Amino acid sequence: MNRLSTAVLVVVAGLAILFATNRFHAASAAVAIPDPAVDETLALKKGHATVVIAGGCFWGVQAVFEDVKGVDRATAGYAGGTLKNPDYETVSSGTTGHAESVEVEYDPSQITLGGLLKVFFSVAHDPTELNRQGPDAGTQYRSAIFFANQDQQRISQAYVDQLNQAKLFSRPIVTQIAPLKNFYPAESYHQDFAAHHPDNLYIAMFDLPKVKNLQIQFPNLYVANR
Repeated sequence: MNRLSTAVLVVVAGLAILFATNRFHAASAAVAIPDPAVDETLALKKGHATVVIAGGCFWGVQAVFEDVKGVDRATAGYAGGTLKNPDYETVSSGTTGHAESVEVEYDPSQITLGGLLKVFFSVAHDPTELNRQGPDAGTQYRSAIFFANQDQQRISQAYVDQLNQAKLFSRPIVTQIAPLKNFYPAESYHQDFAAHHPDNLYIAMFDLPKVKNLQIQFPNLYVANR
């Protein structure tokens, strides 16, 4: 079952309960976490760097990082699988090994990799959910950081270890840290989906609260969607 059909079932079965009990707001709350103890330093001049992350539906992850200061572009796509040039339907089958991912291009003089990961772990998704996020289940919705070099691997693993040791989450972090082999941009209709469809019920329930939490928890990093 893909994300849209699953979301319809969730909405029909539980919308009234979610709003009546205020669980919708509790479920969308961000987790306050410390800065990474291991990080890169801010560059002295403007530059370009890229990291690929996965945290469930790429609509919401993309929406969050498009509003982060220092991010030049966030592209929805697929990473971590074996099939060349995958499309949405095959990835949604869960048979290709890909995860719905977002390629984040950023200026390292404005924000560090650790700063991006702090947003990723606190407001972009729940890193303790194994192979699912919210109503979406399957390995294509797993939490992952696809590192392009040893520094990205070192910083990512150190932060996961730091957060697990601090026990700030109710369960251990299950984020996969794996080498980036390929990133394939998703179809054009997936790009900026949340910005183009703010009234979509799935977006309103599961993705816009993430952007709101970014604005609340990281006011110095939040910028209006470009």
